[in-house]
Amino acid sequence: MNYLLETSQLSYRFSENEMILQDINLRVPEASIYGFLGPNGAGKTTTLRLILGLLKKQEGSIHIFGKPFKQNRVEILQKIGSLIESPSLYSHLTAVENLTLLQKIYQCPKERIPAVLKLVGLSDTAKKKAGQFSLGMKQRLSIAIALLHNPSLLVLDEPTNGLDPNGIIEIRQLLKQLSQEEGTTIIISSHLLSEIEKLVTDIGIINKGKMMFQGTLDALIRKQQQLLSIVFETNDIVMADKIIREYELMPVLDDGKIMIPAVSKEVIARINQQLVNNGVDVYEIGIVKNDLEAIFIDLINHKI
Repeated sequence: MNYLLETSQLSYRFSENEMILQDINLRVPEASIYGFLGPNGAGKTTTLRLILGLLKKQEGSIHIFGKPFKQNRVEILQKIGSLIESPSLYSHLTAVENLTLLQKIYQCPKERIPAVLKLVGLSDTAKKKAGQFSLGMKQRLSIAIALLHNPSLLVLDEPTNGLDPNGIIEIRQLLKQLSQEEGTTIIISSHLLSEIEKLVTDIGIINKGKMMFQGTLDALIRKQQQLLSIVFETNDIVMADKIIREYELMPVLDDGKIMIPAVSKEVIARINQQLVNNGVDVYEIGIVKNDLEAIFIDLINHKI
């Protein structure tokens, strides 16, 4: 597989006793949408800052577009668009004026200005100053700036901050379009797990400066599904335990409920029927959720 971005043993510390990142090995496939997840303080933004050269690398290596970042910094950065943390805009200038300044720096065609404004839904801002924009509009303009020079790699840190639900959907569709039609590789960090789940192809989960998982979203869900449990809530846990063991299963008692490994629907039906036939009232049969939020919580709590 071709990786557009790779880091090896990337580590960073603020002080001798404060390790922020430890041996981070990112593998971002070309043309993928890579979701970079982790709780607050996990090291997401620090990692992205190192990748963009906004922090000086201390240990490890960074390769982007197949080249070492340190020796090819300018060439690499010319092909990267980014939005890290809060938008950085000239508040006394309009959206067009903000983009015009950067268009001259990037030396890209002037036609890109109306094109990117249309992409992010800001074509009608006219003479309104960026300082009068809502937070959501500022986020849109920052994404437009990141897209201005048609980058091959887009790095976005919490890009949907301040957007309303409709705006989030529009940005999601835009990023999918860029990936599928333009072949743009996108790294996106976010705390909106339900939104990430609808967007990404690949995922990396970091916690306390260490990578907990890296791979495709499908692989992560399959990994969780192997650990799924069926939960029975009854009025007679002793009898239920005895009956379930007849199926060569090893029940686990948890908070008055019985948990068993995932089995087929037919087996669940037979167990339920036998419980009822033996006078056991079955209040509920449930399954452990396997959405991204549940998987994320399990990972950072070391349950997977």
